[in-house]
Amino acid sequence: MQNDKNIDAPEKVLREVEILIPSGKAPERLDVFLARQVADMTRSQAESAIKSCNVTVNGRQVKPAHKVRGGETIRLTFLAQPPLELTPEPIPLKVVYEDEWLVVIDKPAGMVVHPAKGNRTGTLVNALLAHYGLLTPAADNDPDRPGVVHRLDKATSGLLVVCKREPAMSRLSEQFREHSVEREYQALVWWQFPAKRGLIDAPIGRDPRDRQKYTVRRPLADGAESGKPARTHWTQLEKFDFLAHLALKLETGRTHQIRVHLSHIGHPVFGDPDYAGRNRQMGKLSSAQRIQAARYLEAAQRQMLHAVILGFIHPITRQQLHFESDLPEDFANVLEMLRR
Repeated sequence: MQNDKNIDAPEKVLREVEILIPSGKAPERLDVFLARQVADMTRSQAESAIKSCNVTVNGRQVKPAHKVRGGETIRLTFLAQPPLELTPEPIPLKVVYEDEWLVVIDKPAGMVVHPAKGNRTGTLVNALLAHYGLLTPAADNDPDRPGVVHRLDKATSGLLVVCKREPAMSRLSEQFREHSVEREYQALVWWQFPAKRGLIDAPIGRDPRDRQKYTVRRPLADGAESGKPARTHWTQLEKFDFLAHLALKLETGRTHQIRVHLSHIGHPVFGDPDYAGRNRQMGKLSSAQRIQAARYLEAAQRQMLHAVILGFIHPITRQQLHFESDLPEDFANVLEMLRR
């Protein structure tokens, strides 16, 4: 059982995580266990935290090779990291809606939402700082994500909302946590579906083999492998030879949810290099189909996933807002090629 709590002191401590190991748990290295259980933690980061005395087992300092066993209690202390230097950049933005509280942006494919390791400039946050100046901190108080309520992957295009200040940020973040925000995507995926519509209901967690990816993770007897609940509704809009055009509605909002779910059921998003949506499907095609698929992939150059609808209650005025985005040029071009 994992208990995650914020604490006030000391100043550099951001939060503490307490993990109670269930009885019957097979022995496992502590650094490996933490990297598998704690979101956004790699094995090297776990090893560093252990060596820095930020991890205890039953109140004792241990080594990274310590074997975790049932009945033990692990405490992990997260220290606040110095924020990245956020530089305003005059990057053009497609603004769909704006008022004194929030902004709705139609994000192009290829733009990262917020600065992080490897993407310190050219992000949506850099652009927003240039357009609007100081933004309110994110709901989780991450200084590197001012204004960010939710994210889209770098290669995913479409609608997202950013808050300028409180109390809009906390109120709108609550709507996302309650899954009351309307979000609909369109995607081109591999292979036709046998039905018109359906539901993918499968928990998602971090992939233990690649910490940059996510996967469907069913719970085991000790609960150690369970992911977070995730539900994606799909409707087949059009069928083509070896591709399909889908509308997708999110009931939950897990990282990479649509991409993971569609890949899990054998229909990866067309052009998605991380979840088997590019060359890994080519071997199932005839020679003529491979030529066609190569043409479509050349025109796509990224995963064919677009956030087409965003709807929510305005956090201040309580007005119901609804926005729609046209398919971007690359998506529309591939779709037209398929229709021809």
